Formats: sequence, C-alpha cells, structure tokens
Amino acid sequence: MKKTLLAAALLAGFAGAASAQSSVTLYGILDAGLVYKNVKYSNGPVDVNQSNFGMAYGTQSGNRLGFKGVEDMGSGNRLTFQLENGFDIGNGTAGQGSRLFGRQAWFGVENDAWGYARMGRQTNLATDYFGALDPFAQGFAQANIGSVFGSTNTYRLSNALKYQSPVMGGFQAGVMYSFATGIDSAYVNNGVNISSGSSYAYDTTNNTRQISLGAKYANGPIYAAVSYDKLYGASGIAGGSPDASPSEWNLGASYDFNVVKVNAVYGQTRGGWMAGQNNQGNSGAAISVGPQVFGNGLNIYDTNWGVNSYQVGLTAPIGGASKVFASWNMAMPNGNMQEAYNAKNMSAYNLGYQYDFTKRTNMYAYVSYANNYGTIDGLTSTVLGVGLRHQF
Repeated sequence: MKKTLLAAALLAGFAGAASAQSSVTLYGILDAGLVYKNVKYSNGPVDVNQSNFGMAYGTQSGNRLGFKGVEDMGSGNRLTFQLENGFDIGNGTAGQGSRLFGRQAWFGVENDAWGYARMGRQTNLATDYFGALDPFAQGFAQANIGSVFGSTNTYRLSNALKYQSPVMGGFQAGVMYSFATGIDSAYVNNGVNISSGSSYAYDTTNNTRQISLGAKYANGPIYAAVSYDKLYGASGIAGGSPDASPSEWNLGASYDFNVVKVNAVYGQTRGGWMAGQNNQGNSGAAISVGPQVFGNGLNIYDTNWGVNSYQVGLTAPIGGASKVFASWNMAMPNGNMQEAYNAKNMSAYNLGYQYDFTKRTNMYAYVSYANNYGTIDGLTSTVLGVGLRHQF
C-alpha cells in the first residue's frame, strides 16, 4: 500500500514537472458598438451621398479567439505556436476569407540568445514594428495608420518563413519571405484580377510572393522603426506577368514625454498598393469611382501608382483610467498617378478617446474625416463610432 502511494506521488510529481515545462493559453477579444458613416462624391457623372448607421464589430480590435503554446525543449530552446481565429460577433461567421485561423496560424522555435524562426500565416514586420507608432494602434478602421501606409495595416502573409533577432542594446530586426501570400491581386495595367485565396501551387512563378524586412529601436521614451516590403506577382498564369512590382518603405519614430507621446511616420509606395485599411466597411460607391481607392482588400499592381505617405500623432493620458489620441494622415500621389487618375492629396483627421472600466474592459469613441478619400478628387468620408471592448 505504501509503495502504491509512493508511486502515485512520484507520478504526480513528474506530471507537475511536465506541465511546468509546457503550456497552452486560451485568449480572445470581444468588441462591438455603433457606427455612423457618410460618403459624399460630387465630381463624377453621378452625385453620391450615402449615409449608414448601425452595429459595428471589431472597431478598436478585431474580434478573435486564439491559442498560444510553448514547450521547453532544453538548452534554452522553446517550441512555440499561435492559432488565432477572427470572427464577426454579430453573426458568428469566420473572418479573413472564412479561414479557420485566419488571423494567425504558425509554429516555430525560439531562444533568448538567437531570436526566433516561425513558419505559417503571420503578420509582416511593418505591422509588427509600426503598431507602436500609431495612436490608434492599428484599429478604428479609417483612422488608423493603414489608411495611408498599406503594409502596416495588420498585413498577414500566408506560407511565410520569418526570422527575428533578439533584442541587442535596444535594437531588433527581422526578415520574412512568403512563398504564396494568400492575398488577392488586381493588375490594373491589363484589367485582370488574380485570386490567391488560401491555395498554394508550390510552383513559385504561379504564386504572389513577398519579402518583408524591418528593424526597430526601443530605449526608454524613444522608439524608432523602419520597414521595407516588396511584392512579386504571379507570372505563370493567365493575366499575370505584371510590369509593376509594388514596394513600400516606411520610417518613423516616437517620443514619450509622459504627459503626451508624439510620433511621426513617413513612407513611399511605388508600383501599386498593399491592401490598406477601409473606412469602416467599404463603400460600393467609393470603390466604383476609381481604381486607386485604398482599402478594397486587394494588392494593386499598377506602374502609374506612386504615393508618399505621412502621419503625425499624439497620445495623452487623462487621469489614471482614460486617454485621448489623435492623428493626421496624408497620402500624396506622385506625378504619374496624378496624371493617370487626376489623383489628389488625401488627408484624414482623426480623434479618439478610451476609458478603462477595468484592466480588461474599456469603452471607446472616435471620429474620422477624410477628404479626397482614396486620392479621389472630391470624395469625402466621415465616420463616427462608439463601442465596448473586453479582453480575456
């Protein structure tokens, strides 16, 4: 009897040791509210004045349910994974093209000494590094940094290998390559749309590929980041072989004065556009008035496309439970784009507020106004929203 009890105790001890070396965490975000949107356009063959009001989901943060896992493999090495599902809390349907784990789906190995290597569906380095420079934290639709810096817009790449170094004196850098991005493409030059979807043909030239590079520096109140992304279009299928090869580089920095945090970002995009942010639910009227509309969910290949992007922003705490944040975003088309599409400077003026009821639950409100939305002359977009977010 004593031997049985001893064996049981030893087994319990071993089980406890094993569970201490590996873990799986369940987490998620629920976000819902109300939004009013108005889109006006008076410079085309038909005047447009559309207003909508109703429920909105995932405004501050996309609704999600995910799993994170880690296993200690010894010698400082750890196996890690993340599976994250995005969904519409209004009707329960899956997001990100109805993928089961459309937000994140990767596993890899990491070590404090050499960094990490991951494979699967994951965000690019511009997304990873520039979220800290956006007062709207890559949320709030039209108001966020992705409205004028497409590659920073929670930009996910499928079939990707990613390496990131450890932090060294405040510096960190990474490189990433996607064998098939899974993002649909529009080739404006020859009027052909190519669907990437979730399939992977293994034949390199039949897939849309992408390289992503990035580096950041964080030390006390100072934060700085730089990124570069380049797309390579599918050439082995009908309608492929585009002359354009979209690329985007960005540079930004912030400084936290405690009473206010300020930031500035600059970037250039050439040869097309990388699926940027929409204005809280795309407007059919906006998309129909010009091929240069941002945020239509496609990577756009177009040799005429060239945009210089700017953002200036600030975040200021108010007491211990609330904060106000604001930004000005601008997309300035270059000469080729102006000539091809009569493109104009797009400016967006954004203001937001957050109040924390607890560490996990907060309410928010925001307003955003954009003129020449999508660089289309005379197209304006106004969005106002309020909502509640819970993190678990």
